[in-house]
Amino acid sequence: MGGVRFETIVIGGGQAGLSTGHQLAKRGLPFVILDANDRIGDAWRTRWDSLRLFTPARYDGLPGWRFPAPPWTFPTKDETADYLEAYAEKFELPIRTGVRVTRLSREGDRYVVSSGEHRFEADSVIVATGAYRVPKVPPFAFDLDPSIVQLHSSDYRRPSQLREGAALVVGVGNSGAEIAFELSRERRTLLAGKESGHIPVRHGPTMARTVFRVVRFVGHHMLTRSTAIGRRVAPKLAHRAAPLIRVRPKELVAAGVERVPRVLGVRDGLPILEDGNVLKVENVIWCTGFQHGFHWIDLPIFDGDGLPLHERGVVSSEPGLAFVGLVFQYALSSDTLPGVGRDAAYVAEHFASRRRKGRLPARVPAR
Repeated sequence: MGGVRFETIVIGGGQAGLSTGHQLAKRGLPFVILDANDRIGDAWRTRWDSLRLFTPARYDGLPGWRFPAPPWTFPTKDETADYLEAYAEKFELPIRTGVRVTRLSREGDRYVVSSGEHRFEADSVIVATGAYRVPKVPPFAFDLDPSIVQLHSSDYRRPSQLREGAALVVGVGNSGAEIAFELSRERRTLLAGKESGHIPVRHGPTMARTVFRVVRFVGHHMLTRSTAIGRRVAPKLAHRAAPLIRVRPKELVAAGVERVPRVLGVRDGLPILEDGNVLKVENVIWCTGFQHGFHWIDLPIFDGDGLPLHERGVVSSEPGLAFVGLVFQYALSSDTLPGVGRDAAYVAEHFASRRRKGRLPARVPAR
């Protein structure tokens, strides 16, 4: 049974999908964006309340429209969400919200995108969901006493979600450091693990003016797949925990956050550390990152680690299939607001080239 057919379907309406949509529209290519959320920007709105971007507004704009905030300020997560929603409206991007894609497959010369009972067909598909979207927690988390409140950082919003009593934050990346710092204002807070260093200067507008230009240049132009140093260094950097940026170790100590070793398991329903100590806590927040979630893509395009095989986002083994927003898709900056636009332009131009060579039929854009 056939479904609604489009020339190009972009899966995901976050910064990668919107950037891609804008670049496709500039080239006159018809497309539709499918997004699982009810509202564009919701992926940002549902993050913790106090979250702010680490990059200044000057560099946070998507292609064609700067971020509407003072250039050396750091936007809140809600300001970022509102900007993405306004971006989609400004460029009149064709978006269908509330469409959660559950399967991508191929039938003959077309791709089939399934969402529950709904079916869409396309000559080409761009996956712009990002790679690491599935919350990751250790298996022993399920052995903790049911009375302990457990949240992954993706579900944490504010301290009022927790029970009275001590909180253990597991993972010393930026999310773990910032959440622990926030919780320490009102309760005993323990932070488990070891950080991967921290930036050597205080984060803020002054740092942004003097340092961020250099950091962006290196991450956007030097650490790429086209340079020897990029091919050697960037993949390692892309898949390790980032250094602490806004909240540094000495500030955690000053706030009263208790640093403890790694959590190795559970004993009698309580977390046990690698030094053998068992912690009596009422809350655990897992700031343990995310894992890739491409299980819904039913195509033979993955390597042994379950990541797509591609060249700058283009999958050569499946003509008409591409990705935008992957970690180190082309550069260390590829999955960030300041960096995603270049990859979106590259993929859109690839699709435009296919059209010019007659490999895609002309169609009326879906609105």
